[in-house]
Amino acid sequence: MGTVKKEILIGVLVALAATAAGCYLYIEYFSKVGFSETLQLIEEGDLYGKILSIAAIPNLFVFFIFIKKNQDNRAKGVLLTCILIALFTLILKFV
Repeated sequence: MGTVKKEILIGVLVALAATAAGCYLYIEYFSKVGFSETLQLIEEGDLYGKILSIAAIPNLFVFFIFIKKNQDNRAKGVLLTCILIALFTLILKFV
């Protein structure tokens, strides 16, 4: 695997981890009910797209950290993941 592809893959994996962490933090700290109840409310209300779009906010910080450290290929991976999350959110909205 080329070094550029490896760096982009690292950016994608870091962005996915940041999105998962953002989702967990949003559900855990901003929900008024417990974690499992919140997951049930998300499923019942079909709110996956909204939660996913809010959970992608930490990718902004990760992106700027990679840009500041001159790790442009990792930042490209984060940007690619953000675009994929946006497309997935769009698909969830209309399905």
